[in-house]
Amino acid sequence: MKKPLITAALLICTLFASQVALANQALATAKNCMACHAIDKKVLGPAYKDVAAKYAGQKDAVAKLSAKILKGGGGVWGPVPMPANAQVSEAEAKILAAWVLSLK
Repeated sequence: MKKPLITAALLICTLFASQVALANQALATAKNCMACHAIDKKVLGPAYKDVAAKYAGQKDAVAKLSAKILKGGGGVWGPVPMPANAQVSEAEAKILAAWVLSLK
């Protein structure tokens, strides 16, 4: 009797996690992030998986990335700077940063 309940709970958690990931990709698309980035290949900016690998294990990675999303930056991934993103709120920047870091 417990096994079907555990299986159902795991299925629900998996579906929820995949929906959250898709929702955050939708946020990245809505905020025009995907115009310069892709999940697994360099476009104008680095692949999100490369960003996740670079910041893996850093306790302040969400704060660093959300600041870069908001204010822009340059020199880390090459000569093309990332512009500031005025259309992204601070809360959205944190969501996007956490999502990027989850893409290992």
